[in-house]
Amino acid sequence: MNSEDPILLTRESARWPSRLSDRLGAEAPAELAARGCIEILDGSLTALFCSARTPGDAILPAHDTARRLRDEGITVISGFHSPIERDCLSILLRGKQPIILCAARSIEKMRIPTDCRKAFDAGRMLFLSPFAGQPGRITKESALRRSEVVAALADEAYIAHVTPGGQTKRIREMLVRWGVPVNGR
Repeated sequence: MNSEDPILLTRESARWPSRLSDRLGAEAPAELAARGCIEILDGSLTALFCSARTPGDAILPAHDTARRLRDEGITVISGFHSPIERDCLSILLRGKQPIILCAARSIEKMRIPTDCRKAFDAGRMLFLSPFAGQPGRITKESALRRSEVVAALADEAYIAHVTPGGQTKRIREMLVRWGVPVNGR
């Protein structure tokens, strides 16, 4: 099912990803808004994270990993917000594998980005958000919440770079605590 209109998944929905509740418990969002091919959530998911401030020596390994994930047909979930994550999205969009973009804001009024349109129309892209209605703009808090949801949905993760003391460090600690395999830096 590929839908332009968002659908809301609640904890009672048949499509609700149980690992979200299992890992986040009472902190799991009450609902998820989804636009696109909801069936993508049923597969194995590799989360992609990278701190916004990234040294140059992390760029090529991140791009190489994105190419490998694309070429191996691995489904990637990410906020695709930091510069390196956006670069990786561009690489992934050249493939045929499914992609989940988890937004740090409401997706009800969001336009499908032009570079994502072809993948969306082909049924290999899902836009997901733990925010229904608000916020309309990304905040530091909504970005952290989005990253927690991405981590909770992941079967494994690739972290291109972690800035000491940054939010990505906290996300890596969550992944490790849940026993999710983490590759990268």
